Amino acid sequence: MTTRRSQATRQAILDAALDLVGEVGYARLSIEGIAARAGAGKQTIYRWWPSKGAVLFDALLALTSEPNPDLPDTGDLAADLKAVLRATVDELNEPRLSEPMRALTVEIMLDPVMAADFAERLDGPMKKIKRKRLRAAQEVGQLDPDVDLDLAIDLIWGPLQTRWLFRDGPLTHGFADTVVDTALSGLARR
Repeated sequence: MTTRRSQATRQAILDAALDLVGEVGYARLSIEGIAARAGAGKQTIYRWWPSKGAVLFDALLALTSEPNPDLPDTGDLAADLKAVLRATVDELNEPRLSEPMRALTVEIMLDPVMAADFAERLDGPMKKIKRKRLRAAQEVGQLDPDVDLDLAIDLIWGPLQTRWLFRDGPLTHGFADTVVDTALSGLARR
């Protein structure tokens, strides 16, 4: 019974954090506001999370978690990467996700503990998944065997992150396709 109640309370807190950050922005988001919206005590939140940024991070993780996180491998690297980057574009253009992710990005830059948590729980595992797909492409000759896979990840995903973070032009499927085509033309086996 208490486990079910704890799960319901936890979900109410995560939902409240996402809803409130969309309504009031990250600067005005507070543990007090999250607690009031969720019908939970501040002490409950602080027992599970050290800061509003940590609550928001868990809320985003819960919202975007997928049961099978591997990247597609149809044998066509360009098509697979375009599908993944197009899905990323859709996610980054979704207001319920985009604004909290922007706020979290700022928090990660300012808080070393949050940065370490982000690296351990999201960025590191995602890079491992990306590296695995690119390594498979190397093994079948779609990428040069000497390509630095971490650099390739930066070349493929970096332009989307930069355009999104700095609002430097429209973030579209066409842009994602161009990024993939440009990156792969430089990474292809010679």
